[in-house]
Amino acid sequence: MTELPLTTIAHAIQLAVAPVFLLTGVAGILSVLTNRLGRIIDRSRYLHSKSLAEVEIDPIVQSELKVLKQRARLIHWAIGLCTTCLLFICSVVAVLFLGSFFKLNLEVVIASLFVAAMFCLIVALINFISEIFLATAHVRRGH
Repeated sequence: MTELPLTTIAHAIQLAVAPVFLLTGVAGILSVLTNRLGRIIDRSRYLHSKSLAEVEIDPIVQSELKVLKQRARLIHWAIGLCTTCLLFICSVVAVLFLGSFFKLNLEVVIASLFVAAMFCLIVALINFISEIFLATAHVRRGH
């Protein structure tokens, strides 16, 4: 490998800045998702302990536990997809640097990784909004 000029390294860093901002944004979403999952788990544990103390399980508690299970599944998928999105974005940054350093034509790889990252983010956000709708619908019904 030959020595790279400073401008090549600077250009590679400039190209990597936008994906790094995207990393920060998705990490913020991931933080919100994990907080929501924690609240779902806490509520589920509370209801389970409450139902263990009773002789007969309240149908309203059973209904809420069912909704909490659905919400947890949606959030779990959203967390997994956001994490996958972050891995793809990190891969974009790595490939950008590799392509710059080794003078490789990796546009198709970079574009594919970025599109995959955006697809994961879109599906994660769909799961997130579905969980929010489920949570608010349950509240609107008065349970």
